[in-house]
Amino acid sequence: MPLIIWGCGGHGREVLHLCEQIGIEVAGFLDERPEVKGRIVNDVPVLGDLADISALRDQVQIVCAGVGDPFLKKRLVEKTKTFGFQIADTLVHPSVFISKRNHIGIGNVICEGAIITTNVVIDDFVIINRGVNISHDDRIENYVTVAPGVQIGGNVTIKEGAYIGIGSSIREKTTIGSWSVIGGGAFVKEDVPEKTLYAGVPATFKKSLS
Repeated sequence: MPLIIWGCGGHGREVLHLCEQIGIEVAGFLDERPEVKGRIVNDVPVLGDLADISALRDQVQIVCAGVGDPFLKKRLVEKTKTFGFQIADTLVHPSVFISKRNHIGIGNVICEGAIITTNVVIDDFVIINRGVNISHDDRIENYVTVAPGVQIGGNVTIKEGAYIGIGSSIREKTTIGSWSVIGGGAFVKEDVPEKTLYAGVPATFKKSLS
């Protein structure tokens, strides 16, 4: 069944690139901005919003992890379910080995060069970007986005909706609170509370995101 990808920005186009690598047809992009409807992006049409494709409800599946912002991603998932569309299966680049000892949920995007070792749990609508290293016994909850080049030690929990910035590292046995943000290049050596921004080496509290 063809896929339609939420978002036609940089990450959405990378999801298209992944689909081309694994031989999955993409029928179009979705975008809530009316002025974008009808454009051609990387040879694929922007079809508009879900209401514009209601006739395709039983003919396509929707990729909701085509946007990196966890808040937007969650809202688009809920909207897609409300409209009655089918959610696409997890997309995994062929270079990534998924052990039978791992649990991978629905609607995820796992990109080229990711390393996922053993006894890892990845819940739903998670983005694991290029070159991410996920160690043993990690748990990554719903709607998390992990940017390229992130290194995650063993026994780490990343709670719902957190955003882990590019090239950052997370020490083993730590927890990243829900809807928190880790700045690019940070080294996290202690637990991070929910809805906070931590950045730096070592990472320290910068501001509340509540």
